[in-house]
Amino acid sequence: MSDREDQLTGEFPLIPKQERAQIKRELLLKSGHELFILKGYEHTTAKEIAAHAGVATGTFYRYFSDKRQLLMSLLEDQIEMLMPPEPKWGVADPETTLASLLEAHDKRIKEMGMQRVLPELLAKDIEFVEVLGAAKRKIFNRILIGLTKAYEKGLTWKDLDLNTVTWSLMTLAEHAPEKMKQCGNDTDYREVAKVICRLIFPPEVIKKLQSNETEEK
Repeated sequence: MSDREDQLTGEFPLIPKQERAQIKRELLLKSGHELFILKGYEHTTAKEIAAHAGVATGTFYRYFSDKRQLLMSLLEDQIEMLMPPEPKWGVADPETTLASLLEAHDKRIKEMGMQRVLPELLAKDIEFVEVLGAAKRKIFNRILIGLTKAYEKGLTWKDLDLNTVTWSLMTLAEHAPEKMKQCGNDTDYREVAKVICRLIFPPEVIKKLQSNETEEK
């Protein structure tokens, strides 16, 4: 692999305006996505991406300076999809609602298929680490704001540090898919949601929320 292929440098490329050029660019993105998932980032080259897309290697470099730039283009609009979902507090059945959000998040991650690629990037791409860190801080703050509002409404335990709760929630949600590797059985997102909700809500609050929904019906 050449030095050019191995370097994780470069800015996002310009998106072409011509329809024909856009089609070729999309073919290259699709090809790169498939090969990154199949072979991993390190073992995929620009030449292979171009061949898989049915275009010349020179065409690849017309749209991307390197494979890293192509990968960042793939991830540019999907960074937030990698983040744990933002829970909804104050609903009648927070466990079921949160479990559904976690299951949908897990499905999105699997559909993206980038689990094999991300560890490689995190190990050597400082810029990507910074981008991912900024996205994590953004969702952290959104979750913290939601928890603060729930706290002010008297829905949470009063003696909890909300920053610690938010961190715990994100850690559980982010690493829930790894349960299979560590415990030998599939992740039950209802059980994960139960742990999170018991961390946040006193039992009487759950009963109150359920009672309010019954009255509204």
